[in-house]
Amino acid sequence: MEAAKKNIQVQKWVAVLSVSLLIVKVIAYYLTHSVAILTDALEGIVNIVAGFIGLYSLYVAAKPQDEDHPYGHGKVEFISAALEGSLIFVAGIFIIYSAIINLIHPRELHKLDIGMGLICITALLNYIMGMICIRIGKRNNSMALHASGKHLQSDTYTTLGITAGLIVVYFTNILWLDSVVAIVFALIIMRTGYKILRSSLAGIMDETDRDLLIKMVGLLNSNRNWNWIDLHNMRIIKYGNQLHMDCHLTVPWYLNVNEAHLEIDKLTGLVRDRFGSSVEFFIHTDGCLKTSCPICDKGDCPVRQHNFVKKITWTVENISENKKHSLKESCDP
Repeated sequence: MEAAKKNIQVQKWVAVLSVSLLIVKVIAYYLTHSVAILTDALEGIVNIVAGFIGLYSLYVAAKPQDEDHPYGHGKVEFISAALEGSLIFVAGIFIIYSAIINLIHPRELHKLDIGMGLICITALLNYIMGMICIRIGKRNNSMALHASGKHLQSDTYTTLGITAGLIVVYFTNILWLDSVVAIVFALIIMRTGYKILRSSLAGIMDETDRDLLIKMVGLLNSNRNWNWIDLHNMRIIKYGNQLHMDCHLTVPWYLNVNEAHLEIDKLTGLVRDRFGSSVEFFIHTDGCLKTSCPICDKGDCPVRQHNFVKKITWTVENISENKKHSLKESCDP
């Protein structure tokens, strides 16, 4: 809950900053009449809309689980990010349209030095806020906050690129370069929007987060307990800042219910220590079979029927399969 409150607080500052910086960018545009600076101002409008959408989504995501939403409200963050990515992409299209019109009917530029100075200030502030959003978003597993941070930093790079192009225009007085710069960075903006949209749709569709699985498998392999004979059918789903982990844990068949549950507690404690407390588990325990003996290195097993031959290292591929592992499987080409 504390993480959710922190996310909302940071997003409030993003919204306030976006409004303030848009005012500065609009002033810079009216001073210069530069379509490249208009590009930056239009992205500023997207920043405001995205900032308030993100703020609302974080507020909804922070609500506790209820009867209608047993997994919580975290997926609203993916919807928020999808809207933000779509808005960024549409803004890029509008910028290209404006730049083409300016190529056909070019306008005289004014006070470029002042305009460039103003938008450089906005770039610095955007980068700092973006860095804060990304750091806190990663720490709290917030898709919405992370998307906001990426967007703000992409805005920074866009502004710096626009400034570099305007410096060339300032010293050469080649006015059509203003539109060319706008088109180039509109394409960059559209690429950023596509990446945010693609990532959010992956979350909505519960697409496998391979990087997360790699980290999880590495953690479990390096902290493997003797009683954890096998682990399979693992699935991890993200709901906002929450993770839901399902898996089947094979333990010695002679453990009683309490002893088997203790092994589950060890596993969940290990994962929570690494990934935070916002992890929900659905772990099913299986008793080992005769075929488990050759891959089980439990040294004090009182009922072993076959000698230990080889331990199977868990991988993203084999830990996700819905079947117990065996020595024959590990030897197959």
